Amino acid sequence: MKKLIVLMLVFLSFGSVISLAAGRSEQRLTKEEFRAKQQAFITEKAGLSEDEAEKFFPLYFELQDEKKQLNDKAWKLMRQGRKDNVSEEQYEEILEGVYDARIASDELEKSYFEKFRKILSCKQIYEVQQAEMRFHREWLKNMRGKGNPQKSHSRRPESGK
Repeated sequence: MKKLIVLMLVFLSFGSVISLAAGRSEQRLTKEEFRAKQQAFITEKAGLSEDEAEKFFPLYFELQDEKKQLNDKAWKLMRQGRKDNVSEEQYEEILEGVYDARIASDELEKSYFEKFRKILSCKQIYEVQQAEMRFHREWLKNMRGKGNPQKSHSRRPESGK
């Protein structure tokens, strides 16, 4: 009986260590940590100088924050459509709001493009955009490879089309 209790204690202790280790590897980065990695990646891949990066990234992250607010607004509207008994008029309002948020996001990007041009050449802005896409692709790929599989298909039911 004592051997069984000792064996169970060892097993439970071992399980706790594994869960702690797994928890550490699955912890998310803080916003600041993520942005630091993103900034370092983009700076390197786009070939920005230290001075250019120092001037560019405060504006870049300002744009990201504003776009996130618009995106959050659009997602909030989309979640309203999941409720039961949503009328056709309400769906119209939801979709109008989502499209307005997308248009506002595009207009915002265009206005920041003008600000970016005062710091970087158009070729550098293009390289930043390419590096940004590469960063996100690699980040998602790494996240999937670390035990965080993401389904490649949507959660929406298939339509009869």
